[in-house]
Amino acid sequence: MSVLKPSLYRKLADLITISRMFIGVPILIALSIDQILVAWILLLLGAFSDWMDGWLARKAGGGSKLGAQLDPLADKIMLLAPIIWLAKNNVIPLWSVWLLISRELVVTAWRSNDRRGGPASILGKIKTSLLFSSVILLTPISFVNYNLSTSLHVIGIIFFWVSLFIAILSSYNYVNNQLS
Repeated sequence: MSVLKPSLYRKLADLITISRMFIGVPILIALSIDQILVAWILLLLGAFSDWMDGWLARKAGGGSKLGAQLDPLADKIMLLAPIIWLAKNNVIPLWSVWLLISRELVVTAWRSNDRRGGPASILGKIKTSLLFSSVILLTPISFVNYNLSTSLHVIGIIFFWVSLFIAILSSYNYVNNQLS
């Protein structure tokens, strides 16, 4: 039995989503002034908030239309800053970032014009989860020993490339489904 009304769960989910939209700038500032641990904690907080707003929306029996529109945008805003920082620091190639950003702009623009709306596809959710994970794993943490740090870096690189592949595949699937 739920303690809160479904409408309150939806409002809480929307507030969490909106707050996640404002976390990208503090992450970029923290990375720019070498406050890597602060950036890492903010990234983890953002990932947790993404999970939490989804959980609250499911608890309400479905999210709001506003939440469905803002959630992917909040993810993109939050992840864009550290991804650009990773490219600037030669952790990932710049062309891959441009490819990812281009994909996100095209699919987001297309989805915003889609009157049917609907939740993100499973491929989109997997892509976002892998991208979150790769950014967290690729952001260097000074308190982790060298061997573990190297292993985390390799896993982060793999996650990034898999997420990029899924991004391209899911955009192809999305556009193909929209045209048919």
